[in-house]
Amino acid sequence: MKTTYIFLADGFEEVEALTSIDVLRRAGMPVVTVSINPGLEVTGAHGVTVLADSLLGDNSYDAAEWLVLPGGIPGAPNLAACEPLCDLLTAQDERGAGVAAICASPAVVLSPLGILQGRQAVCYPGMEQGIEGVRWAQAPVAVDGHVVTGNGPAAAAPFALALVAQSMGRDVAAQVAAGMLLTV
Repeated sequence: MKTTYIFLADGFEEVEALTSIDVLRRAGMPVVTVSINPGLEVTGAHGVTVLADSLLGDNSYDAAEWLVLPGGIPGAPNLAACEPLCDLLTAQDERGAGVAAICASPAVVLSPLGILQGRQAVCYPGMEQGIEGVRWAQAPVAVDGHVVTGNGPAAAAPFALALVAQSMGRDVAAQVAAGMLLTV
């Protein structure tokens, strides 16, 4: 199975990042966390510091299953300001491979790159204001082809389970959810 990469920038939303990592690993998906900082330590929006598995330049992303962006402020703007990451996201989208973002990141990172153009998507409520060309849904999670978006911290588990369902099937996602006492 291909590797999923979850990108972390200072100010990331802890619930979204850590829930995604946990759920995907429970499903047996290979997951590597990636710091866009100069070092492996990354501090979330609420003061939780984590040690990423790797730095941005440590990995080859050409065969990635998913490139995943948690939200958070200033996490999402920090991700958007990382030009090498934006280039990776654009290339992943052009290959038709998995791109996923939650909370502020769909609006702040993916939309300016054109990845959401003509797609159904969700983001943190209110952040979609003024963004044209996206079919904004009223749901916790939106799946449109190889792009998955979530609307915020409460959608972290459904967002991650949508990635599992896309990669490994609905039965595996349901098994992971049941083991966590979640309903899908």
